[in-house]
Amino acid sequence: MRLLIRFASLLALAAAVLAGTVDSIQSVAASEPVMTSLSDGIAALGPDALNWIQSLQRTDAGPAVWLTALHWLFLQPAFAVFLTIALLLWMAGYRKKPAAGRFAA
Repeated sequence: MRLLIRFASLLALAAAVLAGTVDSIQSVAASEPVMTSLSDGIAALGPDALNWIQSLQRTDAGPAVWLTALHWLFLQPAFAVFLTIALLLWMAGYRKKPAAGRFAA
């Protein structure tokens, strides 16, 4: 199970680096800071992804707290969201080293 969590963390980190790279290239080209929101980044994947985002933001999709949190999350920069997900998954899959050392009985 830890292997899958660590692999998911790796994928989230790769997505964060990719999103950050795209944002930095666009920032240099525009001569001003450009940060792509998570909803814009997912919508760029295609019309199916855009429909998925819109279906999550419907009013009958769940309680108001869920919709508020989801709306706030979709407005955040994509690289920051993916970095946070990667950190949380890495923390979940982390295994502490034994306190007594490697060769303790």
